[in-house]
Amino acid sequence: MRHLCFILIAAVSLAFAGHAQVITNIFTTDLEAFEAQTGTVIIKGFGEVGSVSTGGGIISVRSKESVNVSTGSRQYGIAVGFTGNDQFVERLLVDYSELDSLINSIDYLGKITSDATVLPGFEAEYSTKSGLQIIAYSSRKQGIILTFVQCRDRPRISLTSEQMTQLEGLIGQAKASLDSLRTK
Repeated sequence: MRHLCFILIAAVSLAFAGHAQVITNIFTTDLEAFEAQTGTVIIKGFGEVGSVSTGGGIISVRSKESVNVSTGSRQYGIAVGFTGNDQFVERLLVDYSELDSLINSIDYLGKITSDATVLPGFEAEYSTKSGLQIIAYSSRKQGIILTFVQCRDRPRISLTSEQMTQLEGLIGQAKASLDSLRTK
């Protein structure tokens, strides 16, 4: 009987833990959680910053400011949109707090060399909380280093070094516009 009680308590605990895990994993960014508030008006402001055309579609960058009308609290970030074959594919939100490290990582991965490792090949990757990935890849020492952007588990989008620089610049512009909003 004692054994059965223990099993029942363990099963109930696991059920509650699993339920709590699902709830906390719904939103990966602070901006997503902020915009999902209920029982209040949320204003979701945005500004088009620009886009990068690639062989795999268009990557667009928007600055975002979201405001809770009841409390006056605000969240800032960017939205990175992916459009392929004239169809909207997905938009990922990136929190303001991640922008400096994202910009620095794009810069680093755009300049990475085969000296990054002594092994013949490598893959270097930076990921945001929402699943935006910036990737540098080379399969052989002193070979060509390819750079990609990936949206969660969707196929990688190849970027030239010029496109990588352009994307970094757009995110930098978005951050600068958000910086000016935050100081008002």
